[in-house]
Amino acid sequence: MMKLEQEDKLNTDGVNLLVSILVCYPEIGTLNFEPINDSLKMTFVLNKMPSKKEFLLVKDMIFRSILTYHTLEGFKSNKIDIKMSSYEDVAFISFVRDMDTLSKGEIALISTLMKENFKESLVTDGNTTPAEEDGIFQEDFIDNMIGNMKLSQMATNLIGIREEGRVMVFNK
Repeated sequence: MMKLEQEDKLNTDGVNLLVSILVCYPEIGTLNFEPINDSLKMTFVLNKMPSKKEFLLVKDMIFRSILTYHTLEGFKSNKIDIKMSSYEDVAFISFVRDMDTLSKGEIALISTLMKENFKESLVTDGNTTPAEEDGIFQEDFIDNMIGNMKLSQMATNLIGIREEGRVMVFNK
């Protein structure tokens, strides 16, 4: 019986983390927590395909920025994977990060750099921008949930998406 209660709490932490990130950062289209490799995948959606050269320049700049951030914070980076895929005229830029070194500051950094570099084509959900007080609460909550996820092993693959101003999280 105790085991079930613990698993429910872990699932709640994961769900709360994905919801909080999607609420705080409306430019992130989807999140996927993969327990097998203990990683979080953030996907940004662009309504216009960048050229391969443009993507590679931005990818390199963001990669170097993450490494610099980790150096300043005293982290050793484990997994940083940045890829672009497409479907018709829509581009999907995905960042896969290990949960051990992921932080709220890094999520904010990636989000800001994506907004600055793809401001015209980045798909954002304007309906979900939180009030300033709510945003500060959500950011603190994200820090706490990331800490909880680092301390415990969650066995459930979760996917968080946004659709028409709503945030939804599913077990995969």
